[in-house]
Amino acid sequence: MQTTNTHPTAPAAASWWKYGHVWMVISGPAMVVVASFFTFYLAYAGMDTLVDEDYYRKGIELSRSAESASGNLAPALQARNHAATGVEAKPEQK
Repeated sequence: MQTTNTHPTAPAAASWWKYGHVWMVISGPAMVVVASFFTFYLAYAGMDTLVDEDYYRKGIELSRSAESASGNLAPALQARNHAATGVEAKPEQK
């Protein structure tokens, strides 16, 4: 009695890099890495200095120039007090 093989031999499996869906899965994270490097480059190349080194001195000068231009800061202080307490200030009598 002779036995016959009814199962055909399977073809050899192709290498993993020959399948398209593998590259689709790899391309997502790879694009994220490239985009993060590009974003880092944009952030580093376009850095802005937001605060001056002598910000305090400039603020004092600005405050003094505002006081001298308008006389004093009384209207601003009255508005602040009214907003905080809800009580209106009485007008000054001269």
